[in-house]
Amino acid sequence: MQRLTTEEFRKAEKLPLVVVLDDVRSMHNVGSVLRTGDAFRIEAVYLCGITSTPPSAEIHKTALGAEDSVCWEYFPTTMEAVEKLHQEGYTVFSVEQVEHSTKLQRFEAQTGCRYAIILGNEVKGVHQEVVDASDGCLEIPQLGTKHSMNVSVTAGIVIYKFAEQLILTT
Repeated sequence: MQRLTTEEFRKAEKLPLVVVLDDVRSMHNVGSVLRTGDAFRIEAVYLCGITSTPPSAEIHKTALGAEDSVCWEYFPTTMEAVEKLHQEGYTVFSVEQVEHSTKLQRFEAQTGCRYAIILGNEVKGVHQEVVDASDGCLEIPQLGTKHSMNVSVTAGIVIYKFAEQLILTT
């Protein structure tokens, strides 16, 4: 299957995307985001606030070793992560349902730009101050009776959208 070793992964070109987890409670969600991040070779995952960090048996259950391949960094607050990302030239989007959000199907990533997406707490979403500090918000259209999706599912959909536009070819 031509899988990269962890060392090869770390040296490989990355999708110019950082995923930020804002007070995500579930260690299974953390592990799943790391594993999806590995699948699409994202730059990093920033774990903020109450979000758990490796090493953890619960994270490993879903990460299956991606906690060793994907770079991750812990920040006491998500605002600290956003400030760092802005200083480094990233365009930062919260993934949230808000007025004037951009529907994901209408979003067009620009080659040469670096992006970060912020995913929020399973119950409360992205903190309002973080939404306010973001450059914009992306929203996944939902057609059913529910108005939210699991954090790791949301991560997979949005990461794929960036990968599709920036690195995947037919």
